[in-house]
Amino acid sequence: MGSEGALPKWASEPCIMGIDEAGRGPVLGPMVYGCLYCALSYQKTLSTLQFADSKTLKEEKREELFENLKVDESIGWAVDVIDPRELSAKMLNKNKINLNEISHNSAIGLVRKVLDMGVLLTEVYVDTVGDAEKYRIKLSERFPAVKFVVAKKADSLYPVVSGASIVAKVTRDTALRDWVLDETAENMHRNFGSGYPGDPETKAWLQHHKHSVFGFPTLVRFSWATCTPYFKNNVEVLWESDKMDEDGSTSKTGKRQLKLGSVGFTGLKRKSEEIESSGKGRCKFFQARKLEQLSHF
Repeated sequence: MGSEGALPKWASEPCIMGIDEAGRGPVLGPMVYGCLYCALSYQKTLSTLQFADSKTLKEEKREELFENLKVDESIGWAVDVIDPRELSAKMLNKNKINLNEISHNSAIGLVRKVLDMGVLLTEVYVDTVGDAEKYRIKLSERFPAVKFVVAKKADSLYPVVSGASIVAKVTRDTALRDWVLDETAENMHRNFGSGYPGDPETKAWLQHHKHSVFGFPTLVRFSWATCTPYFKNNVEVLWESDKMDEDGSTSKTGKRQLKLGSVGFTGLKRKSEEIESSGKGRCKFFQARKLEQLSHF
């Protein structure tokens, strides 16, 4: 049963939960945290369901196991899908949130979600991110009534974490497979390989899909160091605020502001200022967001 289903009777018994992630390393697509939970009394049966670290299983086997656990009324599961734009925004924010903290917050959110549903969680097993003992203390302080076991390779040690690993991996694979590209530039394609930074197919896709003004499509985690080399020839964009000193006066050394409207992502050429001001032929980035060119405020 998914987390959206009615609370089963066994949820009022002592329950265990496993938490794992998929997609921490790739430069493309979302990071997914998944959890699987069941009654403590179901633990022995759980160990017979052939769950294993999702990375050791073929795609077909993972999907088969996921379909089986979805119809198993003695198992509950939930996911947290973190969009690549959210990952980059948090990591590049003025008050930066690193990937470990994002991961911790996602796991904490899943524990809170399942507890708020009314499930009597007594034990939670987590694949570690960072120092295992510090992570365990952090979780225990947040949820003192729950026993936490945080360990490296937990997905290969505890069936309940193996199940969570399958939930997370299949969810991410499906999200990536069904991903709809928001951008409409010519010659865009979906042959992006595994999404990992070292994959030649992924590198070729990044090279082909970079844009001198808009950067990468929203599928890309542009905060990743992998993306940095592709930005060296980007157009410098100066905003009005960049031309102001701290005291609010205009800087004499400020460079001319680049008009973004003069650079089209779809390669459409403007014949005149009238076309630009009317919105006809304007880059779809602006059309989609209903942005208009203003001369007076």
